[in-house]
Amino acid sequence: MTAAGAGALAAVALLGGCAQEGEKAAPAPQSGSSIVASPDGETLYVANGDSNTVSVVDAKNRKVAKEIAVGKEPRELALSADGKTLYVTCRYADSVEWVDVAKGSVLGSVKTGIEPYGIVASPDGRTLYVTNYRSGTVSAVDTESRQVKDSVAAGVNPRALALSADGGRLYVSDYLTAETSIFDTATMKRVNDGMLAPSPDVADRKKSQGTPNTVEQVRLTPDGGSLWEAHLLTNTDTPVQFEEVIFPALSVVDARTGKEDAKARKELFKAIDVKDKFGKTIIVSNPTDVVFSPDGKKAYALMGGSEDLLVFDLARGGRAGQIIHHLPGDLPIGMALSPDGGKLYVHNASSHDLTVVTLPPTDEEGGQARVDGEPVKLVAQDRLNAQQRLGKTLFYSANSDDNPLAGNNWMSCASCHSDGEVDRLSIMTAKGPRNVPSNALAFETGLFMWDGSRDDFYDYIHTVQGEMGGLSEVDPAKPLPADAQKLFDALEAYMTMPDAFPVPHSPFRTADGQLTEDAERGKAIFEGKAQCVTCHATDVMTDSAKAVGPDGKLTTADTDFLHDVGTVNGADVDYAGDARGAFANKRPRGVYDTPTLRGVYATAPYLHDGSAPTLEDVVKRAGDRHGHTSELSDKEIQDLVAYLKQIQ
Repeated sequence: MTAAGAGALAAVALLGGCAQEGEKAAPAPQSGSSIVASPDGETLYVANGDSNTVSVVDAKNRKVAKEIAVGKEPRELALSADGKTLYVTCRYADSVEWVDVAKGSVLGSVKTGIEPYGIVASPDGRTLYVTNYRSGTVSAVDTESRQVKDSVAAGVNPRALALSADGGRLYVSDYLTAETSIFDTATMKRVNDGMLAPSPDVADRKKSQGTPNTVEQVRLTPDGGSLWEAHLLTNTDTPVQFEEVIFPALSVVDARTGKEDAKARKELFKAIDVKDKFGKTIIVSNPTDVVFSPDGKKAYALMGGSEDLLVFDLARGGRAGQIIHHLPGDLPIGMALSPDGGKLYVHNASSHDLTVVTLPPTDEEGGQARVDGEPVKLVAQDRLNAQQRLGKTLFYSANSDDNPLAGNNWMSCASCHSDGEVDRLSIMTAKGPRNVPSNALAFETGLFMWDGSRDDFYDYIHTVQGEMGGLSEVDPAKPLPADAQKLFDALEAYMTMPDAFPVPHSPFRTADGQLTEDAERGKAIFEGKAQCVTCHATDVMTDSAKAVGPDGKLTTADTDFLHDVGTVNGADVDYAGDARGAFANKRPRGVYDTPTLRGVYATAPYLHDGSAPTLEDVVKRAGDRHGHTSELSDKEIQDLVAYLKQIQ
């Protein structure tokens, strides 16, 4: 039996100690989530991310009791011990807000760091623990004084977090590196950590393999013995193709040591393998959450990409035994379970609604989970217009029944562009290895692709067909048909919203957001001696936007702003052009488009192939083909890098 199965069964032994009717229930492990339930299960609280509100839902009547305005991009919630105050991380407001539930208003806030994300409350309600995504820290906050008591380093991009039932141990996962850190909450000292291990290569490229990344959620089993992490695996050494590169996984980590139980990992075709009526495996994608039945016998895993719910029977081998394929609602990201384990509430972040699933008793032989009624609408008015909303849904959805951009439910745009930005990986392509870029400012920085071989967003029909498996019936050499053009227009409408993928603020600046003294010196070097500004020009810090024709529009025919900076990789090959560009957009290996430097600190690794792990490495290897850096002293390099890290 795996550690996961043993841990789940151990929870059964604890049932004798469960609270009787009228007694106060013992504390349970906590995890940050976009949806939380009151202890009695009568009220649900949901963070409506891009609508900047929180909904209070009457669970019994399935109605929104009130919708409360909060700061920009509310992500996760925690509830006070008395149920009167809701704590909300507002990602793009850089704040945690205190909300008076009865009055429906914000009482106050605290700045914990840049882009606070995950949040849990201690069992006694006196302390909040908050992950600060851009600052790379986790903060302990006093709920009464609204003051930060402590902030400690917690990886590069900490996001998901969980807290043991007694409040003694805090578990923090790095979103992109898949490192799990364990902190003693009494001292906020790191006591253990571990990395999720790569799944080894196998001969069949359609079977799960690759590097763990994009950890969306961490949850402790009811007995607190194991930590389950919902994440992706990316196969970086296989030419990118939708059925062979991105795989869903649920990994199991020992809650005491932080070490993964490799044999317990649940992957496609290994534990995740539910057949359709024709005996074919149903493909699922992009895990976003997992919760456990109160007795620990079952695990319910949410697949945000394919919009599915998987049911794992942990008392009978731990394999997926049921799937609810394509749940109602778009972009399911979080779940809450009723106290009796009979209802599962699924938060759909893009459609802003709540799907209710009725669950059978865990000891019922052959019992099936079932969708119960229509989704509950959470917001009175969508802040996005219909075209923007469609674009966001398309970006995150791998549900190929609803989204023609996706092939067989395998992957979405967000499968590589994690949360719309980077995944810290380089994937293999027909042109050679390519570093996955951020979508921040993507429509303002000139030509598309690392080699500047696209000048129109519709050119991404080649990506959709060749990498994502969608729109196979479209001839890319011809103007897009109206229905396909509508999809690309919607994607563009969403991706060009200022707050869709904003340039990240730098944690390296002063407390009031100014350049440090060494960065000021570095800026002078950047603009002067090192000549970086020659190519990293204009307001968006790239000369690519200058590649325009007589009509003032971008054109791949203008190659004056492609550069050979000596970074060609041995695996790079010449590009023969594509049908969309009438094969006139050929590119020789070794010449590249200038990337923006806005928010560059957050986009490691660097260069077109991701071969430079740090900005220091970029500068030191540059020589005089990539700026003029050969004569810079070590101190000048340090100052230059300090400036680069503070560009925003």
